[in-house]
Amino acid sequence: MLKRTFNAFRYPDFRLMWMGACVSTIGTWMQILAQSWLVYQLSKSSLYLGLDAFFGQIPIFLLSLFGGVFADRKSRRGLLITSQIIQMACAFVLATLVYTKVVQVWHIWCLSFTVGIAQSFGGPAYSALIPTLVEKKDITNAIALNSIQFNVARVIGPMLGGVALAKVGATWCFGLNGISYLAVICTLLLIKPRFTPMKSDTSVIQSMKEGIDFIRAREGMVSLVVLAFLLTLLSYPLITFLPVMASSVLHGNANTFTLLLCLSGLGSIAGALFVAAMRPQDQARKGLFVMVILGFAIAGFGLARRIPLSATFLCIAGAGMMIVLASNLSLVQLRVDDRMRGRVMSVYNVAFRGGMPIGSLVCGYLIKQTSAPAIMIGNGILVVMLAVYFIVFERKLMKL
Repeated sequence: MLKRTFNAFRYPDFRLMWMGACVSTIGTWMQILAQSWLVYQLSKSSLYLGLDAFFGQIPIFLLSLFGGVFADRKSRRGLLITSQIIQMACAFVLATLVYTKVVQVWHIWCLSFTVGIAQSFGGPAYSALIPTLVEKKDITNAIALNSIQFNVARVIGPMLGGVALAKVGATWCFGLNGISYLAVICTLLLIKPRFTPMKSDTSVIQSMKEGIDFIRAREGMVSLVVLAFLLTLLSYPLITFLPVMASSVLHGNANTFTLLLCLSGLGSIAGALFVAAMRPQDQARKGLFVMVILGFAIAGFGLARRIPLSATFLCIAGAGMMIVLASNLSLVQLRVDDRMRGRVMSVYNVAFRGGMPIGSLVCGYLIKQTSAPAIMIGNGILVVMLAVYFIVFERKLMKL
């Protein structure tokens, strides 16, 4: 079982990509922690915090379909390097603004929007690149291990970011994130992708339509895309509004926020390890039943008023979210050929990433009208209802 869990590490290019991405993602999570706390401290507004998440994610929702077409027509490595350079520049600009003490919330929003544009082209390229580094039988394992690197970074990044934020200030968090992009850029220059971009005379719009038609023609694929959108819409606010829960509900400080973010990441690592080790049979069924547990955990987090209980529910929610999302993603990747992978993954990214800004914006407004715990409880109940609906009525999905 242990060998099966880490199967994809047998491929040298995948190992290189994993390590480079992990270093870069550690830097990204340092910035996420410092940026969320900075926006909340500057504004004292959950709506402004939600808007920052919205501006960071909405370009991905609007432009990923174009990014998917380019991921099938151009060098995926080249697209990724360009995306990393733009994000690195944004991190250094934010570090400079904070260091010179001129930073305002609107500066952060503009930089978040620019990073979102870069990710809208880099995201489909990265999603399409990873499966080409391993054999088809190891794609599910590679996706799970890629989720593990993301969540290992989600634990280490906030820990380092919390220390840096408390000891030397937010400038260092943003500057170190900028430096971390060099790791993934170097990795991309070293690997040897096996994908050859196709030549096409069709228009970009027609190519996008081909990707959408491909999804509509495959059994269960539409349900997987819809599920990805609704799940991130309802569950991602759990992460977006952790600063609000840490400060206003648990009456903590930046260290409390760091602790909660790290515990969520630890839960996600456990969930990703579970997906890496499990056999591919009945993935959809397993994911939907775990989704019920996820909903109860989100609602429990909203009800909790003490850190130990909040931490427990957050760990369970982190594991549940990762199991459902990683299973969902692997089901999509296994049902697409490499020629269409960029476009199909761009549609999936639109759904997956599109739920984040919309959920953050709506929940930010609703929290201002009611309270953060009430919204967490409501979202948890809706996640349970969504899982039950798919279990009872989406029989095609249950067979995947």
